[in-house]
Amino acid sequence: MDHAIQSLADAGDFGKQVKLPRVMDSLRRVLLLPGGCAAVRERAERLETAGLFLGTDWAQPQILIPALSTGSLRSANTDTMVLEAVSDLRLLAVAKGDYQHALVSAEQAADHLSQVLAVNLSLLFSPPTEAEREQQGRMAQVSRELLHYLVAEVGYEKVLENLVDEIWRILRQRPIQVDGVKRMITQIAVARANPDVDLGASGLGADRLISSLYGTTEGCREDPGVEIYRTRLDSMDDSALQYEATGFARSMHDTGLVSPYHAVLLRFLLTRGEYLLGEAMGLSSTGRDSLLCYHELVRSLIEQAVHVETAQCVYGLTLLLERGILYQPPVAPALWRQLALRLSPHSRQRLTQVFGPTPDPRAWLLSGMLSVLGLPLGIGQGDNPTCQSARALSMWAYNDPDYLLQTLVWAARDDEIVMHFEGQPISSRETADTESTALQHDLDPVSLLVVPHLDRIYAEMGRRCVGRDGDPHRWINPEFHGWWSGRGFRINVDVATGQLTDIDEFLRHFYAGYHPFYNGNQPVIHPQPAGIAVTDSAARFVGWHAITVLRVSLDPQDVMRVYFYNPNNDSGQDWGDGVVVGTAGHGERFGEASLPFEQFASRLYIFHFDPLEPGELAAVERAELDRVIGYLRRSWGADRMPVESGATEQD
Repeated sequence: MDHAIQSLADAGDFGKQVKLPRVMDSLRRVLLLPGGCAAVRERAERLETAGLFLGTDWAQPQILIPALSTGSLRSANTDTMVLEAVSDLRLLAVAKGDYQHALVSAEQAADHLSQVLAVNLSLLFSPPTEAEREQQGRMAQVSRELLHYLVAEVGYEKVLENLVDEIWRILRQRPIQVDGVKRMITQIAVARANPDVDLGASGLGADRLISSLYGTTEGCREDPGVEIYRTRLDSMDDSALQYEATGFARSMHDTGLVSPYHAVLLRFLLTRGEYLLGEAMGLSSTGRDSLLCYHELVRSLIEQAVHVETAQCVYGLTLLLERGILYQPPVAPALWRQLALRLSPHSRQRLTQVFGPTPDPRAWLLSGMLSVLGLPLGIGQGDNPTCQSARALSMWAYNDPDYLLQTLVWAARDDEIVMHFEGQPISSRETADTESTALQHDLDPVSLLVVPHLDRIYAEMGRRCVGRDGDPHRWINPEFHGWWSGRGFRINVDVATGQLTDIDEFLRHFYAGYHPFYNGNQPVIHPQPAGIAVTDSAARFVGWHAITVLRVSLDPQDVMRVYFYNPNNDSGQDWGDGVVVGTAGHGERFGEASLPFEQFASRLYIFHFDPLEPGELAAVERAELDRVIGYLRRSWGADRMPVESGATEQD
């Protein structure tokens, strides 16, 4: 390995690519040996100086994102896994003061490593799975050896502290899919049961999370199992049941997680009055009114949808009642129809394949529907690349739940959704393709059935726009998402060249349409589809992404912010140049992402507006526009600026 490193260091810029495979091969072999991690750590500075990381993201350790290490350490590509391992060992050398790095401090390196360990905790406590052995071979063991070596140096206390913080950060966004979070909490519980692991001060925060799932109340404090807990309920009087009910409700509203024991209690309380049901869901006066007005419907929903396996939907049902959407005339009848719905064999098969045979597929779909209606901003697109479909589902659940329920019936019962584009029907059945029918195992039940249909229709609408000038979203968005999408449309990218165009006019229209200081203090009425240019933590362009603008208002610090929905599974992202998307602490409601208005405008490339309400274009100050353009220049617009705009800026 020393010879290979020296050979790489001696090579010129063009020769390094030739020498690199020998270095990578020697690193791979050393990492497989006992003591390999220590040997690589000792040579970390030489490896980086020789040019091992040149041309990769690892060359800029200050922009690395710990969460992405999971993919690298589990990668089937050996080189990717080796580079991640060497980078982590390099940061360990920096954290321990063995290597003075120009771009990261020892504290930053230690913090990064503790986060890497936190998000890969399962690798510390579990042997390689069959899939990992198949994909990675012996390298699956290397990633585990690496993490054991790192944790021995960093210590568990800091790791679990970071993991607990990460879980709370995710939970504050109230996602519908919480299986990943539950797995992390289970890993913490496993670590907590290990006498060799010192949790330190993070133990208290960890206990709060563990108890939310496994020991929420007195009746299930020692995690006795659902059968024993059910028998205990029989012997409880009303005051004891109320104590259990309020304990579960408090924990659910605190964390957004629902214990399986909570589902057992709720089903048991069906034999008691509405008062205890309301207590178990922690309902306010609005929710309690909904429960009392529609008690037969709510009881039927609990009976059919709430099971130990689908316990998480209790939170969805609770928030559904709190939203008051049952008072919209079509919603309650639509839910009765959903309760009696016969699923098509295809729908039953898809649900069973992903969620298992128990409870039956209809119960899974009902539970998913309750979660979507209760948490419209908690829908995630999973690994599905088409973000428009997840955005449409969220928008309908948020703004038009009746239409969502109708669409769900079409998909689940008829295996077909028909939408119209410029007066012409488009059937999802006629445009079926193999790509959009592939099973997505990380979607909620509603998305699992509806998204493939929406993907096909969206693609067909795109095909019908081929040959038109400009961006097809101008015509697709209002037809695809709903009548409330503004018919006015602005884009600041020339579709043919990818260059920025009409930046000033684009920004002035956005300010005039959305900024309360320039649009007559008019709040956003309906959620509006918009497109953003996503950048990474180094402010480099990553790709185009669909989001929904929900509202614009001053935050508690009197900063004007745009609050939006991002169908990405985690809205809290660093887009570089100081643009960090907030998910809590700036007046965000559960599920909302937010940015100061200027920063949001700098990443925006498409938006809709009402052409009959143009706002005050001329009132936007030049200095404000220049600050937005500054963010543009330093990020995705760096090599897209029009020549004339650049000359103006220099002047």
